[in-house]
Amino acid sequence: MAPLASSTCELFSEAVRAVLETWPVLQIAVDNGFGGAHSQQKAEWMVHALQQYFIDNDELQQDEVEEFISDLMNNEFDTLVDDGSLPQVAQKVCEMFRQCQQDRLTEVREQIKQLIQKKSAGRAKATPAKTPAAAADDDDDESEEDEAMECDGGADGAPINGAAAKEQHPPHRAASHEEEDDGWTVVRRKK
Repeated sequence: MAPLASSTCELFSEAVRAVLETWPVLQIAVDNGFGGAHSQQKAEWMVHALQQYFIDNDELQQDEVEEFISDLMNNEFDTLVDDGSLPQVAQKVCEMFRQCQQDRLTEVREQIKQLIQKKSAGRAKATPAKTPAAAADDDDDESEEDEAMECDGGADGAPINGAAAKEQHPPHRAASHEEEDDGWTVVRRKK
C-alpha cells in the first residue's frame, strides 16, 4: 500500500499514543520509574518508535508488532510483559494502522476518542503486596491508624510497631511467594 500522508501519519501517531497511554503495563512502568528517571520520556519515545516501525516496514503481522513492543518494554523498562495484554495492544495498533492506510480516518478518530475517555476514567495503580508482618497485624485486628512502617528500630534503637509485631508473631510465608536458592522471589498467581 501507499505510504501514509503526513496528516494521516500524525493521526496514526495520535492513535499509537492513545493505545499506549491506556495500557496498564506501560502506565505502571512509567508511574513506578521502571525506566529510570526518564521513564515518561521513554514512553513518549516509544510512541514515535512504534509509529516509525510501521512506516519503515510493509505488511507487518501482529506477532511482529508484539515482539517489537515486548523488546521495547524489556530494553527500556526492564519489564517482561506476560499478563496477556501484549497481543491486544499489538492487535489494536495494527488495526488502527490498516484503517489509516484505507483512509477510514473517522473510525480511527472515534477509537482515539474512546481511548481518551477510558484514560480519563482512571489509571491503573500498582498496589504493594502485604508483608507477612502486616498480614499478622491484620490478624490481630489492629486499625490502619495504628500501623506504621516496618523498621528495625527507631532513632533510639527501640522497635517500631512492625518490628514488635514480628517479635510476637513468627514470620510466615504467603502462599503465593516462594524464595528460590539464588535469592530471587518467585511470585505466582493465586488460584
